[in-house]
Amino acid sequence: MYTKANKINGLTPITSEWMEQVMRDKSLIEQLISKYGSPVNLHHLPTFSSNIERFRELFVQYGLRHQIYYARKANKSKALVQKALQSGIGVDTASFKELEQSLALGGAGETLVLTSAIKTKEQYALAIKKQVPIILDNVDECELANTVAVEMGEVAIVGFRVSGFKVEDKKLYSRFGFDIELLKQFILENLGAEGTYKNLNIAGLHFHLDGYSTHQRGKALSDCISMLSELNEAGFNLDFIDIGGGILINYLEDEQEWSNFDKQLRAQVASGEGNLTFNQNGLGYELINGNVERSLKTYPYYNNVNGVDFLKQVLEYKESAESSPNFSRLQKNNIEIRIEPGRSLLNQIGMTIAKVAHRKQDAKGQWLVGLEMNMSQMMSSSADFLLDPYLIYEDDFSEESAVDIFFTGAYCLERDVLLKRKITLPQLPKIGDLVAFVNTAGYMMHFFETEAHLFELSTNLSFNNSEKLTLVDFVNDDML
Repeated sequence: MYTKANKINGLTPITSEWMEQVMRDKSLIEQLISKYGSPVNLHHLPTFSSNIERFRELFVQYGLRHQIYYARKANKSKALVQKALQSGIGVDTASFKELEQSLALGGAGETLVLTSAIKTKEQYALAIKKQVPIILDNVDECELANTVAVEMGEVAIVGFRVSGFKVEDKKLYSRFGFDIELLKQFILENLGAEGTYKNLNIAGLHFHLDGYSTHQRGKALSDCISMLSELNEAGFNLDFIDIGGGILINYLEDEQEWSNFDKQLRAQVASGEGNLTFNQNGLGYELINGNVERSLKTYPYYNNVNGVDFLKQVLEYKESAESSPNFSRLQKNNIEIRIEPGRSLLNQIGMTIAKVAHRKQDAKGQWLVGLEMNMSQMMSSSADFLLDPYLIYEDDFSEESAVDIFFTGAYCLERDVLLKRKITLPQLPKIGDLVAFVNTAGYMMHFFETEAHLFELSTNLSFNNSEKLTLVDFVNDDML
């Protein structure tokens, strides 16, 4: 028996048939947890393939040369890297181990890119040896990349990360990248046969903007198209523009539920009363001089414009009514458009399931339900994961015994509260009952997972469609 929490005041997640199929089979879940421990992370590979195909079809529709890179940092599963490469897309790597593993799993120079925030000499050497493009962020990176390439007697394929775009007379800040107002001159003076960095072969431009504005991304892409064209007129041969990721997805079925939650949270912060969240956590909202200020520091879980529709707006951006749209300019200049989505390629792919360890009431009379997992196994840069979980009960349950609870984890920290939202269940779960968190593959399962207390890391399992799932349908990532 399984049921969604929060029948009233809920945030109802969109779920896929494969998730429902798993949650209907408590015996299967118990076998998985018995073999692999709690929690387990499940990955549905056919959904990953479908997400890839939707983006590919969009680029074909616009007649664009393109390359899609799956942003590996969003999820640690090696099965997803294999599936990405088998599906004909690339993988964006952001560390030495990500690059090394992706090469071992079948990646190559044509299908990988290195975008690490901090790049070591070992990363440069491996990327240069395998002719993997390296996205350079600053002058020091140019120096080290060129030095390593000279020592190896090789040429490094590089792109330059661009930042500092001006949108509506406001300069967008980022700690990453070369300022767009200075980059063109830097390349003209330092790259090429007569430049300082003779062993760097610049192949394209790259940007990745914070936030989720299609207007800002459209403007940034337009500016990069102009710069690339100017550099090619000056004798370079740049081929691609990579616009990074940050493509919104939609997690929720109902926009009204999202609006209601926001209003209720604001009201709680304003009044100082209520238990919508643990210890009245404002999730970013604060009461300042009697007013609710700041902003919600979670992912925007409901989005009308998401996925391919989000990307369409970027491609159709025009500088002015008289200008050509971005996609037309990309076509005209034969520029390859590249994207590096993580979350949007992982939409509806993952689920995390944990076992109930204990129940208790705290000094406030609140029910705390301890799960065999910890907060690092359900954590991203977001202030909270705002999707209703599902309870998988051993026995029949009655809605007449509804109870408000908070889920807690295994770390010896007061703040190890897995979801800061109050969760209303039809009845208090028993030890051994199961809790399923859906759509967790993108940045939630193990982005910040740690081994504090010497806990084992959660097991990542992948599987394909099956009429009747059994234990043998699930592949342990450690075996790949």
